[in-house]
Amino acid sequence: MLDNTMTELLKIEYPIVQAPMAGGITTSKLVTEVSNSGGLGMIGAGYLTATQTREQIREIKQLTSNSFGINLFVPNEFKVTEKEVKLANEILSPIREQLNLSPKDNFEISTFHNAYETFNEQVKVVIKEKVPICSFTFGIPSKEIIAELKQHNIILIGTATTVREAIENEKSGMDIVVVQGSEAGGHRGTFIDGYQESLVGLMSLIPQVVDNVSIPVISAGGIMDGRGLMASLCLGAKGVQMGTAFLTCIESGAHKAHKEAILHANEDQTVLTRSFSGKWARGIKNKFILKMSEHEEFLPDYPVQNTLTQEIRKTSSAQNNRDFMSLWSGQSTRLAKNQSVEILIKNIITEAKNINLDIEALQ
Repeated sequence: MLDNTMTELLKIEYPIVQAPMAGGITTSKLVTEVSNSGGLGMIGAGYLTATQTREQIREIKQLTSNSFGINLFVPNEFKVTEKEVKLANEILSPIREQLNLSPKDNFEISTFHNAYETFNEQVKVVIKEKVPICSFTFGIPSKEIIAELKQHNIILIGTATTVREAIENEKSGMDIVVVQGSEAGGHRGTFIDGYQESLVGLMSLIPQVVDNVSIPVISAGGIMDGRGLMASLCLGAKGVQMGTAFLTCIESGAHKAHKEAILHANEDQTVLTRSFSGKWARGIKNKFILKMSEHEEFLPDYPVQNTLTQEIRKTSSAQNNRDFMSLWSGQSTRLAKNQSVEILIKNIITEAKNINLDIEALQ
């Protein structure tokens, strides 16, 4: 049951993908430990430059000969006015004061428009460095980019939060699709349907996607152990993608305060917010989210809001101050542990195999 079309395609032993968490969490150590332990390690390259992307790929190649992949953010069209930026800065001003940061009166609008250039450069790096697997979040790349990557035999993985988005991923030529349930931590991968409409629970989403696409489905959202893996496989998924479970691992690059927040949180403490980045994302409720909740509808879209809060998040991290950090997390916080990647994967597989034996005993 643990060997299937997905494991064959990705050249991995176990149907476990480490979620590509951007922002420094997916260190080379984390990625390689996952790949060396039989799963698929993934670089979260969403915030990296092309040069940084190349450097990390080369570093990982030195540390493992096993299969690994990379995730890129598909740039989205957005509109922003100086008035919106000014209003957002005014809202953020008291928080900046609290952190002893100087006021930000304005931003050059042009600052926000280099995402397409970075994305195209990253695609070139992926091809040149012969990364075997490339996944995408926030949308589907152009036909030209997909065709070019396929010419170089790179396996492509899309992200979907609804059946409609999964179908579009298959139509575009994706080899695999990750379906992200509403339980998932971090940013929502929604790109067609509305914010509310895309909040489908994972156990409901998996079988509906499986019935409507022919490519392998990977499930994501709140999965932390062998029970979640087996539940996903029983519903028709070929594997799982796990973020929060790997985020609290020893090898993860997540801030200590971020790990501690998850390890001491309950399942009812995560909320959806767009206050940090302008995109909806799930994280642990803190002072920043509470203060900004009344202003959310006025905040500019990603990547504008993300840039406006960058210094706040960075300074808060440096001060070990959880109040203003983006503490991304899925809903299964009580299942999080501080352990090595090797132990985590070993325990997942042991538990999954025991459940499989129980299922076989019933037949």
